Amino acid sequence: MSVLKYKIMKKIIPPFTLETAKEKVQLAEDAWNSKNPAKVSLAYSIDSQWRNRDKFITGREAIKTFLSNKWIQEQHYKLKKHLWSFTNNRISVRFEYEWQELKTGQWMRTHGNEHWEFDNEGLMKIRDMSANDIKIKASERTLK
Repeated sequence: MSVLKYKIMKKIIPPFTLETAKEKVQLAEDAWNSKNPAKVSLAYSIDSQWRNRDKFITGREAIKTFLSNKWIQEQHYKLKKHLWSFTNNRISVRFEYEWQELKTGQWMRTHGNEHWEFDNEGLMKIRDMSANDIKIKASERTLK
């Protein structure tokens, strides 16, 4: 699939300021809420390295596969990211998202943290994520 098919996100490169760090976080939130693995993967370097809970993922193609599988299992996914801190080429966020488990129909809220490191082109080369899932009732959802 051609990269040209997807609108390229605004290029924000290090060093980050408060304004550009917030903008980078918002762009990431918007992309993930699209639930489009090909679009989301464009924010990551070709050889990006992820730790996602207990999974270690390397490369843009593996990221696309991971996200495709994720959003099949996590129905009605809705995410909110919050800037926690930033430095020259790193950003840390806290996040929460809500989703419904495909197999059981159980609603979940996931809380976590991510640490991002960017290359000189503004692509994320490292993503380190930790999270916890909490069972909720549909009536307890706050992200819609």
